[in-house]
Amino acid sequence: MLRLANLSLLVLFPLAWFAPLLRAGLLPFFGLDEISVVTGLQALWEKDVALALLVTFLAIFAPYLKTIGLALVQFGLASPRLHGALHLLGRLAMADVFLIALYIVIAKGVGVGRLETAWGLYLFTACVLASLAVSALTARAHRPGRNA
Repeated sequence: MLRLANLSLLVLFPLAWFAPLLRAGLLPFFGLDEISVVTGLQALWEKDVALALLVTFLAIFAPYLKTIGLALVQFGLASPRLHGALHLLGRLAMADVFLIALYIVIAKGVGVGRLETAWGLYLFTACVLASLAVSALTARAHRPGRNA
């Protein structure tokens, strides 16, 4: 069951990257633009390359590498000792969700325009949390003295 849950994240993470995280508009009575991880990264690459590189790693590479690494452990293709590094990658991926939440709070506090959360933010957060849970349960199943 853990293997299936982890492998499903290989599909759900890319879906979450293209799903709308936020709807933002400058004035309350005009239409809102949808912002996804990918569109946000595209805009960020034009403005601040260093921050774009960091957010790209946190939002895309960290969770996906963790999911692939965990699958390798689950299928016996990598050592269970890899769990420490995978745990760190999971925490880095959660840092990205924190950054998004922080940006929402700051933007709403400024009061310029309108900002709404969209279903993609919940999907992305659920993927990161599910990845953390699958990782913890897999690590527990691979502890010495337990039958994996």
